[in-house]
Amino acid sequence: MPELTPPLSQHWSDELRTKAATIKLVAFDVDGIMSDGKLYFSASGDELKTFNILDGLGLKQLMNAGITVAVITGRRSPLTEKRMNDLGISHLMQGREDKKIALQELVANMDITPEQIAYMGDDLPDLPALQFAGLGITVPNGYWLVRQHADYCTTVAGGSGAVREACDLILWSQDRLTTTLAPYVSEAL
Repeated sequence: MPELTPPLSQHWSDELRTKAATIKLVAFDVDGIMSDGKLYFSASGDELKTFNILDGLGLKQLMNAGITVAVITGRRSPLTEKRMNDLGISHLMQGREDKKIALQELVANMDITPEQIAYMGDDLPDLPALQFAGLGITVPNGYWLVRQHADYCTTVAGGSGAVREACDLILWSQDRLTTTLAPYVSEAL
């Protein structure tokens, strides 16, 4: 099978790929990362939230490649719980503004060092976790200070496929992207 090269890979520096190559766990914020960061409510007060389907498959590809996926969010939402359950993500920590502490608690019983952690967030509560992790990722619609401290800022906004871009970066850096894409493209090649 020919090598499948993501178009953005030419913009991923050697330093960035080196950091991404060691990742064993990726933790994500929800609002502003997996969603567009806007809060939607129905007339009856029900919360509505959208998730990008591209991100979902990217998360499954990470997990299928043996990379642990976690979600740490400051809000509590049954919609987030449903989406993570649908994706098979068992590490869900809701109602956690102390995201660095939550991340440290999560990895306390895992054989994972900070250098093997990637964290993706967009606002100030995410900054300590993003700085603790070996690879900090944000989005262009994230807060400016978070963008300044991130190792990588995706080219697309949160809720618009940014998570998938981060997944591709990590899988590409670990020489696993072609393998994860093979079941979908072997017929086309």
